[in-house]
Amino acid sequence: MSSKINHHHHINGHDSIPPPCPHLADFCSRNGTKPFHLLQNCLRIKPPHGRASIRRDPSEIPRCGACGVSSVPRIYACVTCATISCHAPPEPSHAAAHAASMAPGHEISVDVDRAELFCCACRDYVYDRDFDAAVVLSSKANNIHSNVNSDNLRKKRRIVEYRPWLPDIHERVLVNNNSSVLNFVEDRPWGLRGLNNLGNTCFMNSVLQALLHTPPLRNYFLSDRHNRYYCQQKKSGNENGVVGGKRSNGGDGNGGKGLRLCLACDMDAMFSAVFSGNPVPYSPAKFLYSWWQHAANLASYEQQDAHEFFISMLDGIHEKVEKDRHKTHGLGHGDCCIAHRVFSGILRSDVMCTACGFTSTKYDPCVDISLDLEPYLGSSAKSMSLKTHSCNGEVDCTNSSQNGGISTLIGCLDRFTRPERLGSDQKFFCQQCQVRQESLKQMSIRKLPLVSCFHIKRFEHSSIRKMSRKVDRYLQFPFSLDMAPYLSSSILRSRFGNRIFPFDGDEADASNEMSSEFELFAVVTHTGKLDSGHYVTYLRLSNQWYKCDDSWITQVNENIVRAAQGYMMFYVQKMLYYKAGEKQVAQ
Repeated sequence: MSSKINHHHHINGHDSIPPPCPHLADFCSRNGTKPFHLLQNCLRIKPPHGRASIRRDPSEIPRCGACGVSSVPRIYACVTCATISCHAPPEPSHAAAHAASMAPGHEISVDVDRAELFCCACRDYVYDRDFDAAVVLSSKANNIHSNVNSDNLRKKRRIVEYRPWLPDIHERVLVNNNSSVLNFVEDRPWGLRGLNNLGNTCFMNSVLQALLHTPPLRNYFLSDRHNRYYCQQKKSGNENGVVGGKRSNGGDGNGGKGLRLCLACDMDAMFSAVFSGNPVPYSPAKFLYSWWQHAANLASYEQQDAHEFFISMLDGIHEKVEKDRHKTHGLGHGDCCIAHRVFSGILRSDVMCTACGFTSTKYDPCVDISLDLEPYLGSSAKSMSLKTHSCNGEVDCTNSSQNGGISTLIGCLDRFTRPERLGSDQKFFCQQCQVRQESLKQMSIRKLPLVSCFHIKRFEHSSIRKMSRKVDRYLQFPFSLDMAPYLSSSILRSRFGNRIFPFDGDEADASNEMSSEFELFAVVTHTGKLDSGHYVTYLRLSNQWYKCDDSWITQVNENIVRAAQGYMMFYVQKMLYYKAGEKQVAQ
């Protein structure tokens, strides 16, 4: 249904502009904008997506004055006399009948569920700039008032001026007395150290290499935010305490068998060992043992899935923090533990009724996003997808077009966030229609994490065929990625236009707090078959790529990375919260 516009817009070369509604023009010439402003007192904001509606009372259920029905698709209120009427084609329109039975001026009504103008004579939606401005201004004022008085008001992030840390006299003495010189390896960056394979543990080594060089995670452990000695003393009651609690710079940290298992403590020991400057490959045996205790069902020397290990390890760190604090934190809360501070994000799922437009929204926390590979669309469709997004360089894919075509990470994200029509066997109960209806489902990202991990579903398991296989198709991934098109704010703006009013402080704030631009710093790849493959990690350090193949570390060209068969990609935000000024950087 095309809306008619009340104001003339001159657009060169276009003759298909809908004509202005004569009834709306006559109504405005008679009454001006006063009736529109009077509607502001009846404006309500309806969650979850902040759509404006018209209600004299928040609990009011509008009913048609002619038939008394409230469940028809559209209910309208006459702007002149406030008579409620329904309009549900192909049934007789009581709204049109009301306009025809009254004197001129009763043709214009307002949709009580959408706060949009409707001409009962033309039987079409109409647009008036003054009415829309009144709705927008009133909705913003309503939103500010509700935010101030809401009991569930979220704590806003404080914007403070950046101040560089400078040690005082006491801190300088501590640093000088407790520091030792690190032995750097000249031909590789600091902290780049091989990990020994302990028996089909390449799945673990590949993920650990990515985590060891995840900037927020690395900064957390190297700044002693989790001291393993203090943690173990606290849990064991100093039964196995370490005198002075001094950290070791070069030890492998695999001692202390009597201490309570803690994956965060084992990570702390691993960071100390890897960043000690020792070039000899490190054996993460203590960490493997602790992980086995946490995930007993995976405790074996068989090859495991790297993605499953990643999720299990983060869950182990989170579970340990939960037990220590004796209180529950939601994963999406983001500040319960270092694992979720770095990787935790929030996904938004909208299920919309195709009959009335009612939307049910759910928020789910996540530490990664699992993506399906794109189906092969042919060369023409793929070229259009590549032209739409910039992937920071071309890729020579002559030897990588397996299984019919090339998928892109951008295309996988587009497919992940596009609307999907649910089948007839997945009808959901619509609260407005009060029956099960067919629906559309759309995913979006409400909150971006500091580090985004994308998992590509390369292993397919069919319960019908009772078989599993690996998908060897090539995936093209960019080195720089803009996540703005996949945010909930962007998805809702494209769905509803500019009339989007934040209701619970989510979309606008969540998207503006953090940068949407990400940089690739680690790629975990898998080569071989499903049951006999091998994991390798590519790391970008100091703008140079390195291949981490268990204990072997080699420098590689970026074209090698682009041609690799990506299984997990790690992206970190370009911009942090605090940014030093030019003078402070110069100092």
